[in-house]
Formats: sequence, C-alpha cells, structure tokens
Amino acid sequence: MVREKVTISTRTLQWKCVESRADSKRLFYGRFILSPLMKGQADTIGIAMRRALLGEIEGTCITRAKSEKIPHEFSTIAGIQESVHEILMNLKEIVLRSNLYGTRNASICVKGPGYVTAQDIILPPSVEIVDNTQHIASLTEPIELCIGLQIERNRGYCIKPPNNFQNGIYPIDAVFMPVRNATHSVHSYGNGNEKQEILFLEIWTNGSLTPKEALHEASRTLIDLFIPFLQAEEENLHFHLEKNQHKLTLPLFTFHNRLAKLRKKNQKEIALKYIFIDQLELTPKIYNCLKKSNIHTLSDLLNNSQEDLMKIEHFCIEDVKHILGLLEIEKDFAIDLPKNQFKIFSTIHIFAKSK
Repeated sequence: MVREKVTISTRTLQWKCVESRADSKRLFYGRFILSPLMKGQADTIGIAMRRALLGEIEGTCITRAKSEKIPHEFSTIAGIQESVHEILMNLKEIVLRSNLYGTRNASICVKGPGYVTAQDIILPPSVEIVDNTQHIASLTEPIELCIGLQIERNRGYCIKPPNNFQNGIYPIDAVFMPVRNATHSVHSYGNGNEKQEILFLEIWTNGSLTPKEALHEASRTLIDLFIPFLQAEEENLHFHLEKNQHKLTLPLFTFHNRLAKLRKKNQKEIALKYIFIDQLELTPKIYNCLKKSNIHTLSDLLNNSQEDLMKIEHFCIEDVKHILGLLEIEKDFAIDLPKNQFKIFSTIHIFAKSK
C-alpha cells in the first residue's frame, strides 16, 4: 500500500494520488484529491466524474457460451460437480483485459478428472485474463468438457434475454464496468469569501485497469463529450437583408408576432432552419414529442409528412391538426404546403409581400 501526505496548493489547481493498493488480483483501490476549488466546484466535478467512472468506461466480458451437448441451462452433466447454471455464473465472474473492438471467439476444451480454471481458456491474442485461478468447473470423471465462448467489449450492463437459449447457445449477463465503485467527498477550509474546497475521489476497480487509469479514461470520456460544444461555431441567428449587410436578430416572440415584426422590416426571405419550434405556439405535449423525435426547427417539421408525425409516440390526429393550424399564417405570408403532406423541398422559403 502506498500513502502520501496530503498537501494543499493555494495557487494552482492540482490533483494527486494519495493512496493506492491492490487488495487482490480483482480488486484495486485508489484515493485522489483535487484542489484548490471554489465553493460548489467540488460537487460539480465529483458527480460528473463518478457517473463517467461507473457508466462510460468500457470493459471486456464473456457474453455467450455454446455447447451442443448441454440440453438446457439448469441441467446437470454426469462427471461434472457443478450444474450448467453454476458454470455460466463462474464464466461471468472472469475478468478480462483487452483493447479489442467488436466480438472475438474463445474456447475451453479440458479432459478430466481435474479442475477447470480461467487459465484453461484459449483466448485470442488481444485478450488476457486478470486472474487465471478463477474457478469454472470440477470434473470428477475422465470426461471431456468443450465450451465455445464469445468475448465482447462494451460498457454498462448487458442483460441476457429470458428464454433465449437455442442450439446450445447460452447468453451470459455481462457487467462490462471495470470500476466496481466510486465515491466522492468534499472538504471545505477557509472563511467567508476565502472559503475553498478539496475534492476526494475513491475508486475501486476489478483489476482490468488501475484506479489511476480509470480516472484518466473517465476524464478523456468527459472531455470527448464536451468537445462538440467547444468546437461548435456560434449559431448564426441573424438574417441577411437582400441588398445590404445589416443584420436582424431573431427575437424570441410568438410565431405570429415574429412574422409581423419581420414584415415591417420588409424582410424578403427567411431561412426555415433558423425558425425554431420553441417559437411556435405549440402545446407542451406536442413540443416534447417533436423534441424527442429530433425535430427542432420549422425546416425539420416541414420535412416530415403527416404520416411521419403520426408515427411519433403519443401523437394523435388532433396534434397534427393543431400544427396544420399554426401553419395557416396571415394572409400577407404564403407557405407552399400540399394539403395532404407537410414534406416539401428543402429550398422552400417564406416570402413576405411588400406593401
């Protein structure tokens, strides 16, 4: 076990591993600190990091076993001490380390009597076993045990479908999470406006990676999730007038009031992709259904037929009629909509008639 004295810096943000140990081949522990943080920042980082540690890091598991000689999951085989179900549970407990993508095949082929352990698994080159002593089965007679295995890399949980055993194929519940547990705590120091915080992170892993590696992986995952916000260009919510470069900012008024405002400005052409459904007079139900279906702008809406909208979960004909009613805009504006269909060419625009 390694312990280091906790030192606090009041100048720059720093992190440090203050304790690390290996309780067993399949249980590693690490304790980290990050400081100094402003009030509230420790919880912000700690909650996000814990969720990333537990849910975003990929792991490798055995997800399927195959043997044509096994009639069903709860059967027993003469000469094997464990039932088939117990063998599958033992395979589930095997911890693997790999950098593979997709699925790979492995196998077990052992002749008894003797003990079958994880070291008897014939693995592809990109996979290794963390604990070779993991027990699988006990052969009490001179019989041959042959099982085909499928190995997969993924994240989170994968629950086997019920009653999906056929042709000797047995899916196995997979816990891909290499981090067994993660907690965070906050220590505050200082007074008044000078109050600062220290974030403590505790991480337990299954041995397929160290807590420090898990922390780095979770950090990279969080950064990857936020990169689109950093790289995204500032949304252009202005309309270019036809004969000059003056810009008109789109106000957050209701749909009809906004169009009346643009008419007074003698705007000739409006890009539909800049009209968001947030600005339409939609009911909360219709708004939420459209958002869940990735319909965010008027352009998205007009590229869906009535039939498409009716396929949206919880949508009904009255909701479609409500949307059609909203598109019956003031007489000074015309939208070329077919009567039986929303869907139109992506170049359609709303034209304002000059007075």
